[in-house]
Amino acid sequence: MRMTDTAARTPFQELLHEQISNEFSASQQYIALAVWYAAHDMPQMAQHFYEQSVEERNHAMMIVQYFLDRDIDVKVPAASAPATEFSEYREPIALALAQEKQVTQQIVDLASSARESGDYLGEQFMQWFLKEQVEEVASMTTLQTIAERANGNLFDLENFVERELNSKTGQNDVSAPIAAGGNL
Repeated sequence: MRMTDTAARTPFQELLHEQISNEFSASQQYIALAVWYAAHDMPQMAQHFYEQSVEERNHAMMIVQYFLDRDIDVKVPAASAPATEFSEYREPIALALAQEKQVTQQIVDLASSARESGDYLGEQFMQWFLKEQVEEVASMTTLQTIAERANGNLFDLENFVERELNSKTGQNDVSAPIAAGGNL
């Protein structure tokens, strides 16, 4: 029997449901960054952020699948409007890093809430997301460092992204939760 009363959700489940919107909002923000880079003739940066957008979408759908698997009512929430105006090439990267740090804190709060409420299934579900956020922040920090070192040489930045970030597409983490409808 499906739990349909949202009041019956635990605090962890409420936070996790809110995280669906956070992940979709992150996905939309990455699309906006990709479009900005594409409009500024930086195809490697654009590709990188398009891929990041899909990854965030998949994260949202993993959470949706978790609710479906647990037979808990789930609604698809709205996403926040993304920032779309940037003054120079490093600004979108700084926004992306700040976003990843914010999502990391959200995931930590979720794992903590699951543990505090004794929701061992929820706590186990959050473990993969914790590992993922360490990787995401590290990757975005490196991108920001390289962008700073490039000091306006966008050719070097594009070459780095193509060589180090975009060449790793297609690597699937077999330990990742399944996304509703499948990973894109």
